[in-house]
This record gives sequence, structure tokens and C-alpha cells, in this order.
Amino acid sequence: MALPQLIPSSSSSLHHKPTFNPNPIPSPLNPNPNFLSPRLRRSHHHRRQRPGSLKCSASSFSERHPTNQPKSDDVVELPLFPLPLVLFPGAILPLQIFEFRYRMMMHSLLQTDLRFGVIYSDAVSGTADVGCVGEIVKHERLVDDRFFLICKGQERFRVTDLVRTKPYLVAEVKWLEDRPSNDGEEDLEALANEVESYMKDVIRLSNRLGGKPEKDVQDLRRNLFPTPFSFFVGSTFEGAPREQQALLELEDTAARLKREKETLRNTLNYLTAASAVKDVFPST
Repeated sequence: MALPQLIPSSSSSLHHKPTFNPNPIPSPLNPNPNFLSPRLRRSHHHRRQRPGSLKCSASSFSERHPTNQPKSDDVVELPLFPLPLVLFPGAILPLQIFEFRYRMMMHSLLQTDLRFGVIYSDAVSGTADVGCVGEIVKHERLVDDRFFLICKGQERFRVTDLVRTKPYLVAEVKWLEDRPSNDGEEDLEALANEVESYMKDVIRLSNRLGGKPEKDVQDLRRNLFPTPFSFFVGSTFEGAPREQQALLELEDTAARLKREKETLRNTLNYLTAASAVKDVFPST
């Protein structure tokens, strides 16, 4: 399942915290001998962002959510993999590893705990300081020493310090957990159900505009609690990595769901208008 072009919420201009500044990073799906050669600087600057081209689709989202999350005050070292996409907890991410330094990282990971940090980066935005752990659940090593991986998103983290930059990035990170909402009376279940309802309407109208049969949209929550469901929703916002990164960085489930609700409502309004125009002018 993929949602149509999203109309970001009015809060999409959220100012991000200062981030590291890398060199341009091409797509991991397009082989390039210079793939992923960031030089992260400790000096910080304000980010400018643009949408990326890679997607983490809803259909790849795991139905289970990690339950044994580390404590938020733990500080650990974690190898980092900057990518032009955003990984969410519970989502499934396929990767192809072909650049030498990251093949080295994979050899090390396959002998240890199979976990590394996926962190959003592009040539304009720089590299974010909040990412998500990717755990290798399946891998295939080819004869030329390339790797095909299937990774599952686990807990979120914030980079606190760089340990080294060569042969690949390693950083000290702290784990992030959602804090209780400022409004203690917030009904997260009701809010999650509203978001699901908007998602179903967006999918239905999107299918109609695309000439697909209008079918009842199945249960999207799949028994997910509000927090993992909010990550699932964020993972469906394809083609909008800036918005996805903003959602990933939020540490309040209610705030994340509200932002997703506003984005979906704006998108639904746009699709409703487009559908009305199509009804009046069928040939458009």
C-alpha cells in the first residue's frame, strides 16, 4: 500500500535541531564507486531540507513492534549508515551493500549483534542526529562480496558524539522513547482510530482517482497499539522524507498522531477536490 502525494501539515516547517554536515550521498540502489563517503563535521548548522526519492512503504511494515527496548538513559556506541530515507521502528528495509567500507561494517556486524543505525541524510539537508536502529533479519552474501540485507527497524536513537569517521561512522547514541503527553487525558486510542479513518478515506479516493476498483479498505491498525501505529503511519508517507524525519523525531505519541491526522486531512481535502473536478470533467 502506498499513499498518494501528501499535503504536509502546517507544522511541516518545524525547525529541526542542528545536524551534522556530510558530503552528498547517492542512493544505495544505484551502484556508485563513491557511494556513501560522508565526512561528518562536529560544527553544527541549521538544516535546509528537500524531499528525497526513496521510499519505505506501508506494505513493508512489520506487524510486531519491539518490546524489549533499551533504557533511554543508556549510552552506547553504534555504527551508522547514512541513507536518503527514513526508517521507522517496526518497518522492513531491504538494502544492497556494495561499497567497501560498508562491506567491512557488514562483516563486523554479522559476527556481533547485527544492529546498526540508519540515519537520514542528503546532499542539501545534511545528516540528521536522530535515526532508527536497523537489525539484520536476513542476509545473502554474493560471490563478489556484496550483501543483500533485509533489516527491521527497532528503537530510535539520538547521536550525542562521533567516535570515529573511518572506515565508517561510529557514534555514541542515546535511546529515544515517547514521553507521556502533556495532556494526560489524551485518548490515544480514539486519536489512532481517527488517523486510521483518514487513511482509509485517502486510500479509497486515491484508488478512485487512479481508476482502481473501490474496495473496502481492510483493518490498517492490525492490533497495533497507538505508538507503533503512529510509526506505521509515518512509514507510509512515501516521497516526503522531511516530514517522515520530523515524525520520527517527535517524542510524544499524541503529537505524532495529531500531525499525521492533519497531513492526512489536508491530503483528503485535496483528493476530494480532484475527484469533484474529475466528475465534472471526466476527460481531465
